[in-house]
Amino acid sequence: MTDAEAFASIALAAVACDGTLGREEAHALRRSLEYRTPYKDRTEQQMGALFDRLLVTLREQGVDQLVTEALPVLTAVQQETALAVAVQLTHADREVSTAEKEFLNKLCARLDLPEGRAVAVKEAIMALHRDSLSA
Repeated sequence: MTDAEAFASIALAAVACDGTLGREEAHALRRSLEYRTPYKDRTEQQMGALFDRLLVTLREQGVDQLVTEALPVLTAVQQETALAVAVQLTHADREVSTAEKEFLNKLCARLDLPEGRAVAVKEAIMALHRDSLSA
């Protein structure tokens, strides 16, 4: 697995962790990758092939295995960014389910980051999505 596949695996796992891959989440997944290196230089067909491969693993082995295969490939900086993208993607449909919260907590615990860093990243991205003026 390449680092590009691993990074995309974490993003895909985030949108699929609740057992559904909704239209908004799929669009958000695509948008979150399309401007990043190396995805920005890939054709639609190349991106489709990438996600087809990842979806096979997801369907056959599940979200946990997708993450298990991806994490060792990513550097600490890449893991931190992948976490931030994952948190952002769980907010794509404006509702974070219990399954998504559990996924993020589990992901934070599995990352090779300094103590407290993963939780800080998760909370910062969640704060960006908080509808604090709604009440």
